[in-house]
Amino acid sequence: MDLNALIETTVSGLGYELVDIEMSPRGRLVRVFIDAPGKESGVDIEDCTRVSNQLTRVFEVEGVDYERLEVSSPGLDRVVRKAEDFERFVGRDIQIKLRIPQGNRRNFQGELLGLKDGKVGLRLEKDEVELEFAHIEKARLVPRFD
Repeated sequence: MDLNALIETTVSGLGYELVDIEMSPRGRLVRVFIDAPGKESGVDIEDCTRVSNQLTRVFEVEGVDYERLEVSSPGLDRVVRKAEDFERFVGRDIQIKLRIPQGNRRNFQGELLGLKDGKVGLRLEKDEVELEFAHIEKARLVPRFD
């Protein structure tokens, strides 16, 4: 089992959602971002500790070579990756970067309208666009502080 699958299985087995994994080039640092969608207050330190302790045990049993493990919440500017996330965060502001430009643009920011037929709807300041889900390189929520 590869490391990503091992982490995904462990995190979901504990009842959390795996949001993202970051690894240093040689795999010495493993950063895991988790969420608790059913929990109104979001991820807290106890959640991170629980996942960290379990991953440490699993890594030891599986012989994973690493130096440091960090587990944290995804933050206010969380990564949006999965199709379900593009539905879950409808109405929120989002920043999207495309691998393949659309209309000579790669970067878009606006209100997320959802995902339908493989396209992500986005309301910009003056109009709406549909972006190919398969062409999205990176997407993050943009927090509002009003």
